[in-house]
Amino acid sequence: MSAVRDFEELAIFQKARELSKKIYPVTNRDGFKSDFRFVQQIRAAAGSIMDNIAEGFERTGNKEFLNFLYIAKGSCGEVRSQLIRANDVGYLTPEEFDELYSECRKLSAGIMNFIKEIKASDLTGAKFKEFNG
Repeated sequence: MSAVRDFEELAIFQKARELSKKIYPVTNRDGFKSDFRFVQQIRAAAGSIMDNIAEGFERTGNKEFLNFLYIAKGSCGEVRSQLIRANDVGYLTPEEFDELYSECRKLSAGIMNFIKEIKASDLTGAKFKEFNG
């Protein structure tokens, strides 16, 4: 594995960023956009995934990084739940729901795999930057 110097290089961060970017256009549409609290909630949860990956990466040790990765994974679950709700009330097309929900599932699995990789390693501290989930 090549060394990762910045969180932006992590595959899980890149996938979280893509998911967050996809949430904005669907929440900007008529119907959805008038549900202000819901729009704020789903956008914040999607942003929380990438933000927690970034914040954990910038911490000084694996223990803290793992904690933030678990929070990011939880936020991913929150987005999935919100997508189900958005689908139930008709804010998403079936295709949009399937695509976004599938991306969330894959991202959640990717975060968990990254967590397992860090836990299985004997590296600590800033050395976790050797991984690229």
